[in-house]
Amino acid sequence: MSSELEPRPTTAAPRRPARALTRLAGVTVLAGALVVGASGTALAAPGPSADAVRVSTAPPAAVDTANRPPRTTHGPCAYTETPEEPAARPVPLPPDPRRTPARGSVRVTLATNHGPIGLTLDRAAAPCTVQSFLHLVGKRFYDRTGCHRLTAYPTLSVLQCGDPSGTGEGGPGYRYRDELPTDLPPAPTDPTGERRVYARGVLAMANAGPDTNGSQFFLVYADSALRPNYTIFGEVDAAGLATLDRIAAGGVAPTADDPAPVDGAPALPVTIRKATRWHHHH
Repeated sequence: MSSELEPRPTTAAPRRPARALTRLAGVTVLAGALVVGASGTALAAPGPSADAVRVSTAPPAAVDTANRPPRTTHGPCAYTETPEEPAARPVPLPPDPRRTPARGSVRVTLATNHGPIGLTLDRAAAPCTVQSFLHLVGKRFYDRTGCHRLTAYPTLSVLQCGDPSGTGEGGPGYRYRDELPTDLPPAPTDPTGERRVYARGVLAMANAGPDTNGSQFFLVYADSALRPNYTIFGEVDAAGLATLDRIAAGGVAPTADDPAPVDGAPALPVTIRKATRWHHHH
């Protein structure tokens, strides 16, 4: 689920919802991990050895899946239904043409309650990811959704969004393969050389392990050190970085257990009011 690490934007590690919360308690152990939970995406604390941006997974839904195998699209992206993790908001599988568009860039704006976040999606870096993201934008999957996780570790500084359920466990009801970056520089903070720099401005996908991309993504507001297991599919514009800086400056919402957390809900609640794709007119 990594993507290339250039000054291209990347996504932060998603956070595990529900059952994953027990793991969040051991932040030092999981430091640096971005996890998507069972039904959502979880983000663990960055640590000396760990680094996961995860999506939490929810307990299996009581769905009778014996009747038929999960549907999979027939193109190269092979978007596959996840009956055990139903969509947080109903949406069909993305189109999957024989030739996935793999050239050029596409602009998307996330209108948030803290200002606009402009994104430039890179089709060459991650064609299947961009195709899915644009599909979800077009189906208004991201409209009126929150960004449920903010991290402020020295090695993981991301805002995680894209779960309509707001739990970190939600997704689109399908998953697809990683398109990982291969050219990211080594993180200077990691003596093992395993972590890479996911630079400020990177737009990346959160996941729950290999090839589990769905709808959760992360925006990197300060250079972060992650294993290259998260697909990078675009970058954030200057105005978007200013918006991210305002959100990050608010910090993580305190809890009964931790008056000054570095991983959790943003203290300034973040809502994506509308996601819009810009079409170029020639």
